[in-house]
Amino acid sequence: MKKRPCIARCFIMTFCLLCSLTRFSAAQGNAQIQFPPKKGGMVTGHATGTFEVKVIPQIADEQAQAAGIGRMSLDKQWQGDLTGSSKGEMLSFGTGAKGSSGGYVALEKFTGSLKGRSGSFVLQHSATMTRGVPQLTIFVVPDSGTGQLAGITGKMNIAITDGKHSYDFEYALPESH
Repeated sequence: MKKRPCIARCFIMTFCLLCSLTRFSAAQGNAQIQFPPKKGGMVTGHATGTFEVKVIPQIADEQAQAAGIGRMSLDKQWQGDLTGSSKGEMLSFGTGAKGSSGGYVALEKFTGSLKGRSGSFVLQHSATMTRGVPQLTIFVVPDSGTGQLAGITGKMNIAITDGKHSYDFEYALPESH
């Protein structure tokens, strides 16, 4: 049973390696984010920067272990237009073998500031690897924003180049008062 975290770690390492070869796009396929109508004035924006992530394998419950599902905690530090930290949880499945298939889902709560506006919001990840070809979507969970980030919507792309993570975030926020 101790193999499960190793399998999950191998899958994540393989996924990250393949990510470094491909720039992810939240708009791959027909997935498109729908920003709310401009009531009271919404402003759109674009944020970029980098982040560092610690993926910490956790012991999955007996049922998840029997299904081969790994569980990890996420701890990120964000730099650039997003400044702050996020904590989250990830579930994954896959062998980690080169050219294999698998997937992960994750939720993480960002707390900090976006171009000077402070608050928090939750990001939802959904990723699949089909015979070595990755696809990732990351969206802001509706109505998860707090403080000056209340009402935020958006989608995020992640790129991994030479082991370094960067983000490209398209978002909409109510105009500040």
